[in-house]
Amino acid sequence: MDNALAQRFRAHLAQTISLSDEEFAAIITKFQQQSYAKYVQVFREGDRVNAVYFVLNGLLKLVYHDDAGKQHILSFAMEDWWETDFHAFFKHQPSKLSLICLERCDLLQLSHENYQKLCLAFPSFERFLLQKSIAGNMAAQNRILSLLTSQAKERYEQLLASYPQLLQRLSKTQLAAYLGVSRETLSRLYR
Repeated sequence: MDNALAQRFRAHLAQTISLSDEEFAAIITKFQQQSYAKYVQVFREGDRVNAVYFVLNGLLKLVYHDDAGKQHILSFAMEDWWETDFHAFFKHQPSKLSLICLERCDLLQLSHENYQKLCLAFPSFERFLLQKSIAGNMAAQNRILSLLTSQAKERYEQLLASYPQLLQRLSKTQLAAYLGVSRETLSRLYR
């Protein structure tokens, strides 16, 4: 792995936990770097998902396609974010979701087997993953509450306040799908 990317990953971990050089060297060996072109599906509905992904570079979307073929965007993931179909990953079941690159992406992939090994060998890394999981659950709850209680304009403003750098990278179509409105509605609201 490129040393600059490894150091970026180490800095990400250091925001939550302290690791010695030896601990980090052992941890990083359990990750595999993968590069994907724009629009490539990292996994798709029906696939077995045996990895969790850390985004080094790029932007992805996690989507569900309903029976009518409509796309529902559950989340986006950009640099320093973690993403996967966690249900499929932990339950060893086929995915109901697809993870799609919206830009060229460089990802660190951690297999389920190596995830378990790292948690057993490094309690501090397990604490790190727990903190990331808690933060992800809180964000998901806030998103659900926003979808249930807020109008589209309020959801847009909340997203803009929380992730202004993300909005600059999304098409209006992607943004509309995430907010749960049509592209036309989005255009009317934000002229």
